[in-house]
Amino acid sequence: MIKGEQIAALPLHWDRNGDLKVLMVTSRDTGRWVMPKGWQMDGLKPWAAAEIEALEEAGAKGRISCNELGVYHYDKLLEGGNVLPCSVRVYPMIVDKLKRNWKERGERKRRWFSPEAAAARVHEPELSELLLSLSDKPRRQPIIRQLLKS
Repeated sequence: MIKGEQIAALPLHWDRNGDLKVLMVTSRDTGRWVMPKGWQMDGLKPWAAAEIEALEEAGAKGRISCNELGVYHYDKLLEGGNVLPCSVRVYPMIVDKLKRNWKERGERKRRWFSPEAAAARVHEPELSELLLSLSDKPRRQPIIRQLLKS
């Protein structure tokens, strides 16, 4: 069976109260909340491609980890009604700047959510679990701790 391999950025920042927030965007087709994601790009490392997706889909710039935080699976509906099972590798990104104008601004909304609120809005159970894993002491997770030091 053919399977799709995708990459995603998980844009993160801490608000003034020290609470972790996750940046989500709406999908272009259904309008549901998702992470910036896309297909692997030829000649780029997966995390570099995820960084480009974050910029194009959410206008987010920052520092992205070369280590994945996790993987989730979903069924992508293709034109013509076919379904492609996809796995998505998720790379955390500390957002330094949100651009006012970005490539897909007219096609998507973006919003900061707590990990719990983001988890409640996504449809994929594995992604929901990954988001919930950030709700308890995210700075202690080795990948995020390493990213904060960079």
